[in-house]
Amino acid sequence: MNFGLADLPILGIWYIVFLFSTVAHEAAHGLVAHIGGDSTAYHGGQVTLDPLAHIRRSPWGMVLIPVLTFVQMGWMMGWASTPYDDSWGKRFPLRQALMSLAGPATNFALALIGIVAIKALLAANVFDVPYSFSFTQLVRQAGEQQAGSLTHGLAIGLSVLVNLNVLLGIFNLLPIPPLDGAGIVEGLFPNTIGKLYDKMREVPILQLVGLLLAWNLFEPLSRPAFLFVFGLVHG
Repeated sequence: MNFGLADLPILGIWYIVFLFSTVAHEAAHGLVAHIGGDSTAYHGGQVTLDPLAHIRRSPWGMVLIPVLTFVQMGWMMGWASTPYDDSWGKRFPLRQALMSLAGPATNFALALIGIVAIKALLAANVFDVPYSFSFTQLVRQAGEQQAGSLTHGLAIGLSVLVNLNVLLGIFNLLPIPPLDGAGIVEGLFPNTIGKLYDKMREVPILQLVGLLLAWNLFEPLSRPAFLFVFGLVHG
């Protein structure tokens, strides 16, 4: 991607959506853990939608890497984390599963809210069907295109909100450590595969291997996910 000054507004929209989506994901983990009896994240200040609390914990994954990946590739990658008490998870495996599920579930909820908003604005003729579709263009501003208008920016923001959260939800549900899907499996099957995953977490390099494996498994899922979202928006 040849990044220029004209791309700064798009970067800003992307980053706002990325930050909000990631913060909501992590806050949901912490909130469900707190309700289930583990207040580690609550006392650490992560049960909040204030992005600064999460940026302080993961400045690289929440600021530097998202901006760099957007400048280099035109889309954002990053990460954040929510602390929890591992011994609590072992004592209450089902609660750990619910905590792990809370993050992806929040992403899907945000995507659903975005889809409802887009469909309402399509019905009100604020948005229209674009000539071509992309990650940032599920819809376009109706009538004459004004690249700098608020409606144009809203169309991009809602498109990114929907697509990004669907992909975040799907990716994190892959049952591979250190993703949330692995935490769900551990909680549901603590005496079998849960023990295997627990041993894998003791070897840091396996976490990196898990992420690389998840990324390769996820790539073929991304296009069907986009087509599914398109069907929901315009069906």
